[in-house]
Amino acid sequence: MANEQIPKTAPAVVFEKINGPIVYKEDHPVTQPQDLKPGEVLVKIECTGVCHTDLHAWKGDWPMPPKQPLVGGHEGAGHIVAIADGTTTTFKVGDAVGIKWLADSCLNCENCRMGAEMTCSLAQCHGYTVDGSFQRYAVSYARHCTPIPDGLPLEVAAPVLCAGVTVWKAIKEANCKPGDWLVVSGAGGGLGHLAVQYATAIGLRVVGIDTGDDKKKLLDQYGADAFIDFKNFRDEGALIKEVKRVCGGEGPHAAVIASAGGAAYNDALEYIRPHGSLVAVGLPPDTDIKANVFWTVFRNVRIIGSYVGNRQDAIEALDFALRGKVKPQIVTEPLKNLEDVYKRMESGGIPGRIVLKC
Repeated sequence: MANEQIPKTAPAVVFEKINGPIVYKEDHPVTQPQDLKPGEVLVKIECTGVCHTDLHAWKGDWPMPPKQPLVGGHEGAGHIVAIADGTTTTFKVGDAVGIKWLADSCLNCENCRMGAEMTCSLAQCHGYTVDGSFQRYAVSYARHCTPIPDGLPLEVAAPVLCAGVTVWKAIKEANCKPGDWLVVSGAGGGLGHLAVQYATAIGLRVVGIDTGDDKKKLLDQYGADAFIDFKNFRDEGALIKEVKRVCGGEGPHAAVIASAGGAAYNDALEYIRPHGSLVAVGLPPDTDIKANVFWTVFRNVRIIGSYVGNRQDAIEALDFALRGKVKPQIVTEPLKNLEDVYKRMESGGIPGRIVLKC
């Protein structure tokens, strides 16, 4: 089922091997409607965010390697242009949808039934185990596409589909109540600046940790109660003391670590208050959390891994954006700029999020 002529080829960015050349192609093959398998849809991608996970996929620095060759990307927003015959879905051709990190899961196992679809043993991930959104036409799965509400621009929806969903889920995992202190480490980045907004929207007091005047200005704009530039605290323990001081002397009730640097994790274990929570989100390579068992028990602290969100989390995350409570800081660029975006991302020089037009 399709409502337009689907071209045989279209633009895409592909790498053939880990750390290999990143190639922009004008003539990448497009899956035709008759070749879709039951349950699949073809989405014409209009824009796609660029996530640090995409950089990890290309560099291959996670324990499990991605498929190769690979079209990366998992923050795609566009319209369904074809639905496979035999597919049961409420979606129609022409509907605006998002394709996110979690591409598919079985929906039948215990994890899926509990709403933990991301830990399904059969889960597939866009831009990692299956091709993703760095292309004009992407194959996705009807049961895991996210409906994008009317009135929400696609370039705004795109980064919410991963960065927004991920931090909204992490904040829910932190189990804070209005008025509690929440620290966001990596607060000026693609995930962090959205975490600050979700947290303030539900009445938390937020401290952002990052570096640079541009990121401070960004977080001031989004209502952060305080900003701590970690580069101003080089003496051992100085940053931990400052976080505690800012958060009423005892430290925050929770910390969401969106930073790509490993040191942020062990710092957080030192500055969260008793009964506090450390929510692990950022994935720096080769990083261990070193938690002393005695003090972890004695202070009743919790260490929680939070890995993206489920279908309902995605709908909730988009609703904040629709209501104007969360607004990604975005810069739009053409798809062919992806390699340069990766370079800037590695240097830590991107406040907010880059969204590529496909």
